[in-house]
Amino acid sequence: MTAVRLRKNLTTLSFLAPALIGIAVFFLYPLISAVYFSFTKFDLLSVPEWVGLDNYKRMADDPFLLQSVRNTLWMVVVFVPARIVGAIGLSMLLTQFRRGAGFFRTVFYLPALVPPVAATIAFVYLLKPGTGPVNHFLEKIGIDGPLWFNSPTWAKPSLVLLGLWAIGDLMVIFLAAVLGVPESLYEAASLDGANAWHRFRSITLPSIRPVILFAAVTGVIYTLQYFDQAAVAGSIASGQATTGAGISQSFGYPEGSTFTYPLWLYTVGFRYNALGYANALAIALFVVAFAVTVILMRRAKAFSGEES
Repeated sequence: MTAVRLRKNLTTLSFLAPALIGIAVFFLYPLISAVYFSFTKFDLLSVPEWVGLDNYKRMADDPFLLQSVRNTLWMVVVFVPARIVGAIGLSMLLTQFRRGAGFFRTVFYLPALVPPVAATIAFVYLLKPGTGPVNHFLEKIGIDGPLWFNSPTWAKPSLVLLGLWAIGDLMVIFLAAVLGVPESLYEAASLDGANAWHRFRSITLPSIRPVILFAAVTGVIYTLQYFDQAAVAGSIASGQATTGAGISQSFGYPEGSTFTYPLWLYTVGFRYNALGYANALAIALFVVAFAVTVILMRRAKAFSGEES
């Protein structure tokens, strides 16, 4: 009996081996290496020198780190809820179409397929203060358009607008969840005199709460790693974008308003060659993302509507 069980375990392990090897090589080894290098002074040119907790203590006196943390937290607090609310609203709207529903779903989903760099360049052009078509349109209707990506006040809201434009990926998930709500529940609520808002609050929202949890967890993790759009928007808007390899001198433009945590991590590692400190920043980011995920998952009962 033991030989049979061992054979079954080995068979199971053989099927799992490719995935386990991939996890070990591309996740566990880099993670363990990052933890080790975070306790060293390391620049790729010399042997790592053990410095203990110095890299982590350095975070407390890093003014650029504090600025990047503030910008990233702003994005988490505003960007994530905005995308969730927008995706829910758009999915609810699409369920109302009786004709051409497939066409409109395709139209709203297509922006999500545009590469982030290309989409950001297009948005910077559209929202360019002097020559952009958006401000020209606002001027024609009597509105003085803002400076958008050239304004410290409007730069992050402009990134949120970019995220809302490419909301199709999240919209598809919520659309599937909304369409999965039993129609009989809506019919029973209508017979009881419930209006559209009451049906949404009492039927739709509780039914899609697990999907909201999923969107919140993945959205927070994504936003904590927000890099491409912030880097490209700041570089293009400043007119000093780099070509090919290298680091733009205008990361965070204007006035550091788009300087996110990953941008500072990248700058520390590849402009200043302080890879030990950069690894410490990466580990801190991993811990924060993991902690947020655990907190949200522990609140899963609240999202599912179950009694705690």
